[in-house]
Amino acid sequence: MTLLILGGTGTLGRQIVRKALENGFQVRCIVRNKKAANFLKEWGAELVYGDLTIPETLPFSFQGVTAIIDASTTKSEDNTEIINVDWYGKLIIIELAKYIQLKRFILISILNSEKYPYITLMQMKSKIEQILENSSLPFTIFKYAGFFQGLIYQYAIPILEQKPIIITLESPTISYIDTQDAAFFCIKSLSINEAKNKIFATGSSQAWKSDEIIELCEKLSGQKAKTQRIPVLFFKIFRQITGFFEWSLKISDRLAFIEVINDTQNFTSSINYTYDLLDINKKEILELDFYFREYFEMMLNLLERLNVGQIKKTKTSII
Repeated sequence: MTLLILGGTGTLGRQIVRKALENGFQVRCIVRNKKAANFLKEWGAELVYGDLTIPETLPFSFQGVTAIIDASTTKSEDNTEIINVDWYGKLIIIELAKYIQLKRFILISILNSEKYPYITLMQMKSKIEQILENSSLPFTIFKYAGFFQGLIYQYAIPILEQKPIIITLESPTISYIDTQDAAFFCIKSLSINEAKNKIFATGSSQAWKSDEIIELCEKLSGQKAKTQRIPVLFFKIFRQITGFFEWSLKISDRLAFIEVINDTQNFTSSINYTYDLLDINKKEILELDFYFREYFEMMLNLLERLNVGQIKKTKTSII
């Protein structure tokens, strides 16, 4: 089976590529910059140039493809680019998939994207989900609330650097997941016929509130977090005000994402169905506390070695 992967150089995409290769798939990746994606080639993947904003570059990548995993998402703050990539680009991919009579189309999306139409990226994700559902393609959609890797930048690094963490007064319960496990879910679903035409809201088995994550980071790092608590209403009002002015649209979008992450909507989803259908043992899935423990042990050991090295260097220079 030849598996075509979009977004293979991304945080999740590269884990999907690695997991697919480990499971014996022939992997082809659509990339815009082959030099930047050379590590995928070294792993064993085939690299083919393609750009979702340039339709004529895409058909060649689909020759002999059996299944697609679309883990691509534009990181641009430009709404026009988001629409070009996450809407028009994805529509082209779906049409090409129909043409070659694809056996499975796996889409990586965002949990509750349909509830936030005022955020361009969320709106595009939701619309593509609907298009895929109504197409003739056998599909599987995985909707995630967030990945462990993103929490490092949101909580762990600010605590280590003694920088403020912005959280809301109302703290939701969110089930995050490690990107390696998310990739495992995708590859596992390819071999399960019952996963066709299903939408899975997926995360690890334990959900966390912002306060609980901060408390965990404080315990593991031995440092006190500097938190700034702001009501969700503030973000909603400020987003509406800034949305009137073209020069502040980027600020508006950033505030909207903070609002989504910290909304009082409970993001925890019932994942028992997903685990049962995909025949996955929950005990095999990494949990956030263990992930953070490994991270802080590594970072604190590194900081200690750097500090010892600096002290030795200072003593030597004095002598």
